[in-house]
Amino acid sequence: MALAFVFPGQGSQAIGMSSALAENFDVVKKTYNEASEVLGHDLWQLVCNGPEADLNKTQNTQPVMLTAGVAVWRAWKQRGGPLPTVLAGHSLGEYTALVCAGALDFSDAVRLVADRARFMQAAVPAGKGAMAAILGLEDAAVRALCETAAEGQVLDAVNYNSPGQVVIAGDTAAVDRAVAQAGEAGAKRAIILPVSVPSHCALMHDAADNMADRLVSVTINPPEIPVLHNVNVKSENKAENIRALLVQQIENPVRWVETVEKIASQGVKMIIECGPGKVLTGLNKRITKEAKTLPVFDSTSLDSALELARAKLAE
Repeated sequence: MALAFVFPGQGSQAIGMSSALAENFDVVKKTYNEASEVLGHDLWQLVCNGPEADLNKTQNTQPVMLTAGVAVWRAWKQRGGPLPTVLAGHSLGEYTALVCAGALDFSDAVRLVADRARFMQAAVPAGKGAMAAILGLEDAAVRALCETAAEGQVLDAVNYNSPGQVVIAGDTAAVDRAVAQAGEAGAKRAIILPVSVPSHCALMHDAADNMADRLVSVTINPPEIPVLHNVNVKSENKAENIRALLVQQIENPVRWVETVEKIASQGVKMIIECGPGKVLTGLNKRITKEAKTLPVFDSTSLDSALELARAKLAE
């Protein structure tokens, strides 16, 4: 029975995340302490007590989400859980997948995503960029909506999250126009997202350039487990190719639907979301019926997933 692990990005964070898992796994707090030492401030205190506004700041959210995903992975391994045959991560989650695959050192990755967040925030002045979720439209119709509403500004379809759910990003005025026009285009809903950075669109070009410079000095090893990348939905072994894909990812769409379809096509029967929340699990259920999809974020969900995985392996 083939197994896949997937890792969420920004948007799954919440005050108290990881606390329930930490009650039974010392490795969770140790993982947060390791990340906190790298950054010079207490991530565990932030996750447990907030304030929420600080947790939701991009420069905090990205290291926290990376740490949360790695903590679940380490808890799973501590329990002797079976290893997956493939990994993937949504946006920031790609870095988590690379850590768990042995391609990136955890401490290096913590520094990397903190810098990634800083580069992304600096690329677009506050208020200039926005993101919105368009629900109930085909992908091609969302792209057509972006072309119509752009009016010379940046407006791109950036997250292909599930059939009928596509996130757009770009200049704030262009996103506002798209949201206003979405109903006429046939969308069921259009929702402005509470984010400070318009990720994965052309406005992120400067951030991508800075990330290219930053990645030159980072050691990347061949992954011990294949990682499907957001940009091309393929796994890579060469460090220079992985670097290039991490740079491209910042200003290119997250092809999540294709990623999950690729995972399912490889004979995977279980897809485990490794990290806080259930965002990817909800998306994955809408993408594939061929694989059982479930989250692991606390001791109860870890035990359930472990029991099911072992049972399926024994079949």
